[in-house]
Amino acid sequence: MQLKSGANGTAITEFILLGLMETPQLWPVVFVLFLFAYLVTVGGNLSILAAILVEPKLHTPMYFFLGNLSVLDIGCISVTVPSTLSRLLSCKCTISYRACLTQIFFFHLLVGVDCFLLTTMAYDRFLAICRPLTYSTRMSQTVQRMLVVVSWACAFTNALSHTVAISTLNFCGPSVINHFYCDLPQLFQLSCSSTQLNELLLFAVGFMMAGTPMALIVTSYIHVAAAVLRIRSAEGRKKAFSTCGSHLTVVAIFYGSGIFNYMRLGSTKLSDKDKAVGIFNTVINPMLNPIIYSLRNPDVRGALWRMLRGVRSLA
Repeated sequence: MQLKSGANGTAITEFILLGLMETPQLWPVVFVLFLFAYLVTVGGNLSILAAILVEPKLHTPMYFFLGNLSVLDIGCISVTVPSTLSRLLSCKCTISYRACLTQIFFFHLLVGVDCFLLTTMAYDRFLAICRPLTYSTRMSQTVQRMLVVVSWACAFTNALSHTVAISTLNFCGPSVINHFYCDLPQLFQLSCSSTQLNELLLFAVGFMMAGTPMALIVTSYIHVAAAVLRIRSAEGRKKAFSTCGSHLTVVAIFYGSGIFNYMRLGSTKLSDKDKAVGIFNTVINPMLNPIIYSLRNPDVRGALWRMLRGVRSLA
């Protein structure tokens, strides 16, 4: 543990990340699994992004947002996994104070955009199914870009506020983080100063960043379900639900793991459950998204298959 002297006394300049396994003999296994997950996530999301770009049939608002979600998934897993792989290779378990804050900033930036983007995708389905006559006007390319820009702006403000708030805390020891990446709950437990205001900020902003989008998603799909059930054709109902099923699955996984992770701030000790949830948030969730969208969506499946065969769509 390296220390430096400052105006507020002795402060930590780096943290020790224990990682997933404290047994060095298991590190090669963890390295292979994480590398496999990273390659699958990046490859899967790049494939979906390429299919959306080259397939004219997928040049619609829904797939525009899906392409943005693929970029976010690549970013989310890239914030944590490459650094973890690097530490496993070098057998170096430390991370500098600045690198830790940087990781927190980009993690919350990308997760925040994810929250708003999933809400935007629900709003898109609401307009497409419940307001089909005005859909093209309400979801024009200008509106699509504005929704994405606003999502990034709100998420940036959220990430910056948390990063600035955590930088005001004093860390004078211990410096051991029982996890494989830096996040707010882990640093709260190591702080020598009071974290009450930081926790209040996390809950307040978390309500706006997660609670409000979740309420909007639920409201949108209540209207969607009511509209779909009024469709007399069974084939029509099946097609309408198929466009929403993938998104609902991703929303359930994303919010379920996120709520469990940040609702346990009062716990005095991080356990293996917290590490498991961390793996779900940063590794499994981004890896599952392209699998869910490609398996459940016939348009994406068809575009990927044609792209692999080198056949261009006539649509």
